Amino acid sequence: MDTPTTNKARSQSISILIFSVLLMVIMAVIITQDMNYIRAFITKAGLWGIFISIAVYAALGLTLIPSEPLTLFIGALFGPYIALIIAGTGNTLSALVEYYLGKRLGIATNFLEKKEKLPWGLGKLRADSPLFLIGARMVPGVGPKLVSVTAGVYHVPVLRYLWTSALSVFMGAALFAFGGSGIGSLLGKH
Repeated sequence: MDTPTTNKARSQSISILIFSVLLMVIMAVIITQDMNYIRAFITKAGLWGIFISIAVYAALGLTLIPSEPLTLFIGALFGPYIALIIAGTGNTLSALVEYYLGKRLGIATNFLEKKEKLPWGLGKLRADSPLFLIGARMVPGVGPKLVSVTAGVYHVPVLRYLWTSALSVFMGAALFAFGGSGIGSLLGKH
């Protein structure tokens, strides 16, 4: 039985979800249209480029655009250690954005009450397991976003989600940051 409070929360979640999807589309269009401008701006911004880069990562969490090319660029521009911090922090923020979108999606669809009816035993998925939260992120392409949204939908405790995300995000960021730094060395950037 739905109470007025439950209906209000669901209505609010649906509104936030619709707004988020629209924001995702707008961000995707802006970022894909202006990626060269963003790169040039980060290059000229000096120290502010670090904060701008972190914000760009967080914005990429609202899109389906991968952040790896940005990490390569930042690795070539700032060196591997600063790029690792920027990419790790930015991608962790991005994962948190995706988690909260998933949480709102779960509330809007009343998922927790309906999950037992999912086919193939998906209702029994241990989405709060650190093994799932870390391992499923390794699936190329869809893994990180799928895990983030799933963790939100399943209401995984945020601290568990955050440390497992940060662990895998920083490991992946290290690969691309050092790769980008190697490219930067070849090009004489640093």
